[in-house]
Amino acid sequence: MLDIFEAFQKVQKPMSLTDLADITGIPKSSCHAIVATLTARGHLYSLSRPRALYPTRRFFDIASEIHHHDPFVEHVMPLLERLRDTSRETVILGKRQGDAVIYLQVVESPHSIRYSSKPGEFKPLHSSSIGKALLGSLKESELRTQMAERPLPAVTAATITDNDLLINDILESRRRGYFVTRGENVPDVWAVSAFLNVHSETLAVAIAGPRHRMENNVVECAQLLLATCSFISRQWARA
Repeated sequence: MLDIFEAFQKVQKPMSLTDLADITGIPKSSCHAIVATLTARGHLYSLSRPRALYPTRRFFDIASEIHHHDPFVEHVMPLLERLRDTSRETVILGKRQGDAVIYLQVVESPHSIRYSSKPGEFKPLHSSSIGKALLGSLKESELRTQMAERPLPAVTAATITDNDLLINDILESRRRGYFVTRGENVPDVWAVSAFLNVHSETLAVAIAGPRHRMENNVVECAQLLLATCSFISRQWARA
């Protein structure tokens, strides 16, 4: 079902059943059954000219209501927005999911040239600043065990692909209090991050932006970031 909605997101126009089957790779008979169910439940409506389908607002409303009751994201949004306003760069909230990072929220910079991403995107643990922070939240013995012989594919030319070098980078960053990537996940994008624990959940927040703005502001961004993470942790400790 999600493939159907993602196909509409990609094409951004009404599509026929044949178009949907081709784009999603779902057999036409199966696609027909899914479309029939979605239409009957009010998620799709049909057009006669051209003969095509398009989503209604129903799925959006359901998703919005679910998101509104998120146990964490909505509560920290004002703080993430304030961090974006003070740093003037994109702010990201993420969590580990398996062997990757999932972005839970992205508050984009007001600059026209900025780092852009979307909630729900996955990023590698070893090349993203949030991934480094989440790895840095582990005990050293657990970190070394998890990283032993783990493949570290190069995402960019700057990605650290040597296990020992990455472990040392993470341990040094933890002693410093924050984690930095310098074009390791996206070329010419630098990011600084820190982890925090909320109700037994480990999350991380990052500030990311183009190198020409971030390079001389890493320490300043780190100070803003650490203050925000500390405030969030204290706020939730009282909740």
